[in-house]
Amino acid sequence: MEENIICDDSSESSNFIYDYIKDDISEGGRFYGKTVHTRFPPEPNGYLHIGHAKAICIDFGMAKKFNGLCNLRMDDTNPTKEDTVYVESIKEDIKWLGFDWKNRFYYASDYFEKMYEFAVCLIKKGLAYVCSLSAQEVRYNRGDLKKSAVSPYRDRPIEENLDLFRRMRDGEFQDGSMTLRAKIDLSSGNFNMRDPVLYRINRAYHHKAGNKWCIYPMYDYAHPIEDALEGITHSLCSLEFEDHRPLYDWVVNKIDCECKPRQIEFARLGINYTVMSKRKLRKLVENGIVSGWDDPRMPTISGLRRRGYTPQSIRNFCDRIGVSKVISTVDYSFLEHCLREDLNIKANRAMAVLKPLKLIITNYPEDKVEEFEIENNPNDETKGKRKITFSRELYIEKTDFMESPVKGYFRLFPGGEVRLKSTYIVKCTGCKKDESGEIIEVYAEYDKDSRGGIASDGRKIRGTIHWVDSKNCLDGEVRLYENLFLSPNPEVEEEDFINNINPNSLEILKGCKFESTLRDAKVLEPYQFMRTGYFCLDKDSTKEKLIFNRSVLLKDGFKGLHKK
Repeated sequence: MEENIICDDSSESSNFIYDYIKDDISEGGRFYGKTVHTRFPPEPNGYLHIGHAKAICIDFGMAKKFNGLCNLRMDDTNPTKEDTVYVESIKEDIKWLGFDWKNRFYYASDYFEKMYEFAVCLIKKGLAYVCSLSAQEVRYNRGDLKKSAVSPYRDRPIEENLDLFRRMRDGEFQDGSMTLRAKIDLSSGNFNMRDPVLYRINRAYHHKAGNKWCIYPMYDYAHPIEDALEGITHSLCSLEFEDHRPLYDWVVNKIDCECKPRQIEFARLGINYTVMSKRKLRKLVENGIVSGWDDPRMPTISGLRRRGYTPQSIRNFCDRIGVSKVISTVDYSFLEHCLREDLNIKANRAMAVLKPLKLIITNYPEDKVEEFEIENNPNDETKGKRKITFSRELYIEKTDFMESPVKGYFRLFPGGEVRLKSTYIVKCTGCKKDESGEIIEVYAEYDKDSRGGIASDGRKIRGTIHWVDSKNCLDGEVRLYENLFLSPNPEVEEEDFINNINPNSLEILKGCKFESTLRDAKVLEPYQFMRTGYFCLDKDSTKEKLIFNRSVLLKDGFKGLHKK
């Protein structure tokens, strides 16, 4: 059963993981008298995404709630796709989110020697053996619910297994020719327990260990050992590992290690119009569909950061969707809702004209320039005010003028009046078109007695529009982002997810005009462009050419809770 969540606006102080841990450390519990110790163990084979942010908030958050510890550990047991670039990006993302592992940073590869020693001990106990079946033969002999698995090498003598395993490490055998398997139960109803592979031969360069090893431990064997060696009390992981828990417990109970961590599973995060498989995200990058892992359309933490998401908005999102055992899909609009809430408080206001049209105030003196003060943030008086200039020639949005207005149109049209934000009331007197019939200039007269936008005779002005002064405005580019996928469920469409790309996921507007105060804008600094949306300065921006990314629209698409 799947639960489709648009929003659960309640943030509970506890959940089932919290309750389990609380019981475990209470008197009589399995960890009574011990410090709660969790870990976040990403594989450094790609950038972290919003699903990882949920896990980060749970792992570090639970440790914080119980005044405990949380380790950061790189799960680098599969060298094929791993790279130090990903290690550094993971560390940067976690710090940006506001979490700190202090001096508790580890690599799974730090324990390769110890894992090998534990494997030798398992062989000596008669709990592991070297199997010469190929991967295809193992699958063929796996059996089914009515038929047990088979391995003709299960009863190899202990001494022979020890010799073969040593020679596997020494590189005497070809990749894939042998594996070390646990001797558990070939007829188990849980196929993870049917003598799972513990080690495979893989001659691949390791980003940290180099070429020292040609055998690598499997995740289900390595992970519980890493947890046990680090003194982890609670191994919090996503729901797909629930069926692997018996194997996790088998490993920690069979190796000679005092710590016996408890694995607890929770439902991973799903968001519509998004994919969060690192394999699929990598394909988007490698195929050039996006500009990189930090493309603002990507659900990666670095992509969200570049788009203008704040750490607080993502933490609020993860907190408010809750922790559950039920697989859920969250509506993307709720993620935007959390960002909009945060930016509404934090973002300074500014005026930017994305599709400029020149407005000439014909009765305003050509050589006159006035200064006006505008509040930076109406929600925060401490942000102060800024000064902007006003002159005869301005830029307004093309959509703020209509030669033949439709019913309910309260912006500029011939004979109509509007308020120019914080300055004057103007009345449109006409427009100019080029040879193709496109409007290139709009003309108006200002009411000199309406400074501040208030009519001296008390008449009501229904429309207010933003503008920029053509004398000192800045030129630049705006990038407008939409959902990367057309379908709300691209993750399910395994073969077709690339074909589901939204061709309009990025629109680039050139020749935009910005108020002069944005000259001092900093990369990622949030702004609300009046009547348009929230934006931040992109890293590709220069002093000569400003580039702003749209983070989110002003209009809130959040519609409340919906389940199915």
